[in-house]
Formats: sequence, structure tokens, C-alpha cells
Amino acid sequence: MGTKIQWFGHASFKIWNEETVLYIDPWKLEESPKDATLVLVSHSHGDHYSPEDIEKVTGPDTKLIASADVVSKQGGGEAIMPGLTVESGKVRVHGVAAYNLDKKFHPKANNWVGFIIEIGSKRIYYAGDTDLTDEMKALTDIDVALLPVGGKYTMDGAEAAEAARQIKPKQAIPYHWGDIVGSRSDAEKFADEAGCDVKIMTPGETISF
Repeated sequence: MGTKIQWFGHASFKIWNEETVLYIDPWKLEESPKDATLVLVSHSHGDHYSPEDIEKVTGPDTKLIASADVVSKQGGGEAIMPGLTVESGKVRVHGVAAYNLDKKFHPKANNWVGFIIEIGSKRIYYAGDTDLTDEMKALTDIDVALLPVGGKYTMDGAEAAEAARQIKPKQAIPYHWGDIVGSRSDAEKFADEAGCDVKIMTPGETISF
């Protein structure tokens, strides 16, 4: 089966293999599969932390790993911070700092996160809502980088492309476009300048690797 990634739109993903079903920032889900092994939530903004969508994927054995403010609001789960690693089953999740450099929306002091997800033999980086930070520039050995490209609240297409050139992933997927902020042209600019294989997904699309 390998590993598969589905993009639901905006910043919401599903990643799974034979053993694990993982959701990142589930939001605006049309179905209620209740099949999650893990749910990861990067921070408490409403387009990333959606209790009703977490409920849609949560089954009897689902574990939530999230920023501390989300764990507090949810009333359960395991908090992760930048620099921490949480292991659950055969998955390792590393917290990576996610914050703005010259914007006020995502302060570094909030300890909001992106994630490096080690699942199967793959290392997948989900950046969260962030600019191009020193912590991001230091990342290595990334198979797939999920990077925001919409601008205003996060990196824009050009900045995300610079991030990809720094990280050098085998493949990159742009998100944070097509809903609230960002357009396909932002994703296309990213693809043109990223210097790596880029897959621009459509909402609901699944890819295998």
C-alpha cells in the first residue's frame, strides 16, 4: 500500500499507510469516518483547530497530539512544543516552531508548531502557519514538505519556494490557498520556483508515494 496523502483543502490533510491513519488540522470535512489513529493540530486558530471536525475522525482509540492551547481547549490529548518528539505506535512526531517574523498573527511566544512526521520509511514535514524561520532552514532529510503559500498570514509562493530550496525535499505540496487566502496562482508561483518536484493538489485528491 505504501503511504498516501489526501488534501482536503486549505491546511487540512490525511496521511495513512497499512498501520496508521493520521489527520493534520482537520477542517470542513464532508464525511465522518472516525478512523483516525492520530490527529495532529498545529494551533488554535479556527481554520486549523475545529472540534467538530476532530469529532468526525475520532474513534475509540484515537490520540490527539497538538499545541498546548489546543490540548487545553479540547480537554485532552498530548501537548507538543517546538523541539519535542512524541512517539505513538509506529509513528514519531517532532514539533517544529511555526511563527511569523514580521506579522502579528502567529507569535513565536505562543509555541505553535509544525510537524515532522516519521511514518513508514518517510519523513513528511507539515509547516503549520509560519514564515521561513531559522528552524525551518535547518531541516534535512525531508521526503515530502507541505508548505503554506497563501501569504498574509504565512509565507507567500515566493517565500515558500525559498523554503523548499533551503529544505531540499524530494517533493513539495503547497497548501493554505484556495480558501480564506491564496489562489492557484500562488501555488503555481511556488511550483515554478521551488527547485524540486511539486504536486499542486485539488481538494479531495489523494497521491501515493
